[in-house]
Amino acid sequence: MNFWTKAAGIILRNRYLVLLIIAIITGLLASQIKYMKFSYTEANLLPENHKVNLEYRKFLEIFGEEGNLVILGIKDATVFTPKKFNAWNHLIDNFNKLEEIDFTLSIADVQKLKADRNIRQFVLEPLFEKDPTTTEEVLAIKKQLFEKLPFYDNLLFNKKTGTLQTAIYIKKELINTPARRDFIFSKLIPVVEKFEKEHLVDVRISGMPYIRTLNAKNIQDEILLFVLGALLITAVIFFFFFRSFRATFITLLLVMIGVTWAFGFIGWFGYEITVLSALIPPLIIVIGVPNAIFLINKYQQEIKKHGNQAKSLQRVITKVGNATLMTNITTAAGFATFIFVKSNLLREFGILASLNIISIFILALLIIPIIYSFMPPPKSKHLNHLERKWIENVVNWMEKTVKEQRITIYFATVIVIILGIIGVYQIRVSGSLIEDMPKSMDFYKDITFFEDEFGGIMPLEILIDTKKEKGVMKLSTLKKMNKIHESIETFTELSKPISVVNLVKYSKQAYYKGNPKYYQLPTNQEQNYIFSYSKNSSANSGMLKSFADSTGRYARITTFMKDIGTDKMDDIQERLQTVIDKEFDKDRYTVTLTGKALVFIKGTNYLITNLVVSLSLAILLIAIFMAWMFRSPQMILISLLPNILPLLITAGLMGFLNIPIKPSTILVFSIGFGISVDDTIHFLAKYRQELIANNWRIKPSVFGALRETGVSMFYTSIVLFFGFLVFTLSSFGGTIALGALVSVTLLLAMVSNLLLLPSLLLTFEKKIANKKIFKEPAMIIIPEEDQED
Repeated sequence: MNFWTKAAGIILRNRYLVLLIIAIITGLLASQIKYMKFSYTEANLLPENHKVNLEYRKFLEIFGEEGNLVILGIKDATVFTPKKFNAWNHLIDNFNKLEEIDFTLSIADVQKLKADRNIRQFVLEPLFEKDPTTTEEVLAIKKQLFEKLPFYDNLLFNKKTGTLQTAIYIKKELINTPARRDFIFSKLIPVVEKFEKEHLVDVRISGMPYIRTLNAKNIQDEILLFVLGALLITAVIFFFFFRSFRATFITLLLVMIGVTWAFGFIGWFGYEITVLSALIPPLIIVIGVPNAIFLINKYQQEIKKHGNQAKSLQRVITKVGNATLMTNITTAAGFATFIFVKSNLLREFGILASLNIISIFILALLIIPIIYSFMPPPKSKHLNHLERKWIENVVNWMEKTVKEQRITIYFATVIVIILGIIGVYQIRVSGSLIEDMPKSMDFYKDITFFEDEFGGIMPLEILIDTKKEKGVMKLSTLKKMNKIHESIETFTELSKPISVVNLVKYSKQAYYKGNPKYYQLPTNQEQNYIFSYSKNSSANSGMLKSFADSTGRYARITTFMKDIGTDKMDDIQERLQTVIDKEFDKDRYTVTLTGKALVFIKGTNYLITNLVVSLSLAILLIAIFMAWMFRSPQMILISLLPNILPLLITAGLMGFLNIPIKPSTILVFSIGFGISVDDTIHFLAKYRQELIANNWRIKPSVFGALRETGVSMFYTSIVLFFGFLVFTLSSFGGTIALGALVSVTLLLAMVSNLLLLPSLLLTFEKKIANKKIFKEPAMIIIPEEDQED
């Protein structure tokens, strides 16, 4: 008596106990769902100890959280009328009073820097002291701001277009907590919407805290959409194939328990819900349904053969147990390769996916036979689908094509490989923080607005360590920093930089009675008396703390990036580094490029390398698995080629359709390969049985296996195809691409396994139709008694 026969006896004899255990585990995991939390930080794709991460953390230690800026923008000529101008300024005043806000910076806050000759120091004067009452007064303020105060250009206004911008800085300690979400949804958005209605203007909102909050809400909303969509579409397809409410109900019950477990594991492990972990529950539905198809199909086949329900239920476990275990292990292995990647985001995804795939297999093997044991045997009308004419026609077409069109299959394969390779060379890599965000949403349109008007919203920082106290305020250092400013201003993808250089230029302008032509760095002769005014002044010490640390050793240069990919970022970084290396002596200065956008782009490049490693590992694991299972070296090549081919086609399509490699689409290959190998295992397991039954004659064995497994492979591939298409309902570009690409990959894998695999077996029959080569497998996947039925 083999393992599965014993297992079947234990499961069916103790069905009440098994159901009780499942109910208890489900209840315990359901109680963990309340501990699920949504991510309030960007996904960090790099390992914790990566150089780029360490540099970014050092920057945060010196200057604190950089992504705490929310910006409001308004481009409307009527804003320069007294009523709207004053209302705009009072709007910002209201935010400044909130406990979540550190400070705000708007036109009403503008302070003019002036040199007081009597006390030899700089003092601050407000741009205007009371609300203007006439249009002339407003226009006078505008003229003074736009023409006399270049310090604020691109910070509070765009001189060319007349667009106004206001900065709202959220307290740094709140930026990565739920308080940020509460502020955005409860205070910021309602107040701005009310202002828009009252004054009939369009206010734009952006900044990383705002974008991240709305993005996180989209992810939350889509989890429910994916789960319900996957349940609905798989239920409809399942019912179409089986025409049985009972079978459909059992399958839905199974996957709903699987989804509960998936959410429970996320809460239990304390993982955050991210764009990737949000895919786990619908993924379990899509992968769980094929398990149900194999088990229910086998049960109905057994009932049709002998009508004995007890024997049928036992054989469901004994005959399909190994096959479904092997296919689920290979699928889990495809996901588990991400566990070996050093990125926490992908590691968590790999752990959750592989654990839940094994869980759904165990649940299917226990729940389906046990629930059927409480029900009467299916009626003959429920078994009609086993002899459906159109399915038979599909199988006949496959058999005829393999028999008569083998050269055509190989020719098509070669053409596809060539086209795939051409497409692969056209694939681009994207490290954009916002490329996947919903293009139809208002907040995405606002991002493009601020890119056009102010040069971007994603901070890029340059940290300068002068290695000595007060080193920042040396004129030689400021001149070197100014060279970086000049370099940044040559890039259309970057906004105007701001640093202590701007403040020193403003100081010189103030010294020369506010004349804007003196907005420049002081000369060697001027520096002593201009800096002496600064030393005596408290006016610009407050402004200085934003650009330099309290010791004067560290300075920052801040610019904002447009939505650019890794190629442009590499070019920008290379050119900036050239200026840095030329201007800053490495013995006296340490200059580092950092910031959230750079960390994300570097993370994407890191993932590309790890994609190759994880996919290679998956292929190696499954090759070893095939070698161990079938004990035939030739079978490794024959089994892997039909599964690698769809990946090549998908990669080619990505190149031709300009779908970039990015954190979301990276998953396509491991998911596709892990799932597509399942069909190969089912086919080869049956093929080996047919070989023994047909006395090692290849042709009848190949066509026997094709007939036997073709229907199940067709059913499961259709379910998987439409199941993954559910992800195209997403508003995230990466998730849409993931769903469409995996669907296409799995459809191609089915065709490849049903046409190319049997063709290869027939072509290499002399090499593999040998008992010495095709040895007894390490594991009997389908029991030998199956041949007698």
